[in-house]
Amino acid sequence: MNTNMLYHYTDFPAFDGIIRSAVLRLNNILNMNDAAEMRLFMNGICNATLDRLESDCDTEKLHMLSNFFQNELEKEFHYSAYAACFSKYRDDAAQWERYGRSGQGVCIAFYEDRLQELVGGAISLLEVYYQSDMQEHQLVDAFCDCMNQSDDFMEAIPRLQELMLEAWVRSAAFKHPSFSSEKESRLVASPFIKSDFAIEPQYHVSKGRIKKYYPLDLNLMCSRHNMNFSDLVGEIIIGPTSLQSLPILQDYLEDCGLGVLKDKVILSDCPLLQPIT
Repeated sequence: MNTNMLYHYTDFPAFDGIIRSAVLRLNNILNMNDAAEMRLFMNGICNATLDRLESDCDTEKLHMLSNFFQNELEKEFHYSAYAACFSKYRDDAAQWERYGRSGQGVCIAFYEDRLQELVGGAISLLEVYYQSDMQEHQLVDAFCDCMNQSDDFMEAIPRLQELMLEAWVRSAAFKHPSFSSEKESRLVASPFIKSDFAIEPQYHVSKGRIKKYYPLDLNLMCSRHNMNFSDLVGEIIIGPTSLQSLPILQDYLEDCGLGVLKDKVILSDCPLLQPIT
């Protein structure tokens, strides 16, 4: 595991899109393979807050807070985050199997520190935490402080709304512990932070339905930091069961104006077997 690299496992059509346009698609986290995305964190924070306040807060205020949480949690699609996902694990069999088209795809290794230079505002690079117990989370402390310091529930609402917004932003960095083997990091966009978000959404048809995504223009982001897209890429690994020729991929990079990456292309060492059809 290279601690300065983040590995993006994908198929060749998506790889072609990234290379030709220097654009990463940020997809809705709620449509990813963890059914508890965002909800695990949000429900955990709200329930932990109510549990802690049960002995300190009068029944009416607690009931009003419970209703407030319920109303806010129903707005999950408004607060959807969008992300591109990476793993800390290099040439990993499980990653190839799950995200690299059973090893027939490709992996792009990005320098983590250089990606971190690019982000800001409504876009962040987050390490994922695999945690379901939120009892000791600092947001629970903040919610409890807000309620304990307010005599009237209505006067607490502006602060509660601020904390809920912060919770929605943070929720994109938490997944169910059963996914901990992925060792994931994410480039996350929070479109609901309107003042800091200027990317227009786009749409594509996938599996019989229209899906929304946000295109993250890495060329534009790099230009603001005196970098090129190629400066972000440390390695390109051809999948262990892929039929892709290394020399052809090198020629492809050259013709895409990314000849500087030719010598960074390697074949996977992972002994993953070709899927049986």
